[in-house]
Amino acid sequence: MLSPFRLALIQMLVEPGRVEANLARAEERVCEAALRGAQMVVLPETLDCGWTHPSAHGSAGPIPGGVACERLRASARRSGVYLCAGLVEAREARRFNAAVLFSPTGELLLHHRKIHELDFAQVLYERGDRLMVAHTPLGTLGVMICADAFAPGEVISRTLALMGAQLIISPCAWAVPPDQEHEPYGALWRDCYGRVALRHGIWIAGVSNVGPITAGSWTGRKCIGSSLVVGPDGEPVAQGPHGVAAESILIIDIKSLPALGGQNPPVHFSTDTVIA
Repeated sequence: MLSPFRLALIQMLVEPGRVEANLARAEERVCEAALRGAQMVVLPETLDCGWTHPSAHGSAGPIPGGVACERLRASARRSGVYLCAGLVEAREARRFNAAVLFSPTGELLLHHRKIHELDFAQVLYERGDRLMVAHTPLGTLGVMICADAFAPGEVISRTLALMGAQLIISPCAWAVPPDQEHEPYGALWRDCYGRVALRHGIWIAGVSNVGPITAGSWTGRKCIGSSLVVGPDGEPVAQGPHGVAAESILIIDIKSLPALGGQNPPVHFSTDTVIA
């Protein structure tokens, strides 16, 4: 069973190609979340370079050892939090859409490479080929990235649950066409998270960035936040604000968490959203 803890989802602006600005913003937000009592902090997908931005060719670094990876490791250690973040990984000439999970002491607990990448994004990112969970004092944690959640049959999130994950955290970049103002994919995310959460009695939390997409097949689209937490009853527990400028820190106090196997006792939580 997971222990009670405070989770922070950092719905931050990611500026495509501006790695230093993005990392500085992430470090600031992690510090702020820790000051608000967060014990676990989740940052968006490819927060260093921006999703599908060609700066990944020159700016991405290795995991571990790259500048972005090591700065976030130091941030986790400095703030004393579990920290999950989406980064672009360079491995020789290859690039991966990756995510890391650090312990409060800076140990690299999980290193995930996105498996269910959209077809056009595979021009830049290669697919991952494995799943892992981490056993921590808070409970057993799994990591996926964005579209991993709606792989056919939700196979990725269901596999993580079968591997023992009690909480799945997911860095994301949820984007819509430039003329779309209403909430995107709402039913998609609530359904694919909700079905798995209910069936396995687990929590799933996805955090999206905000800001424009300025390169690649989705140039002109905008990332709009709407970060989402679904509880073990399959229902949304908290959702971030929607909009291209909707930076926020979403705080969820997890009070009581269930055992595995589809047992769904009442969910107790409180939320506190701070607009940055």
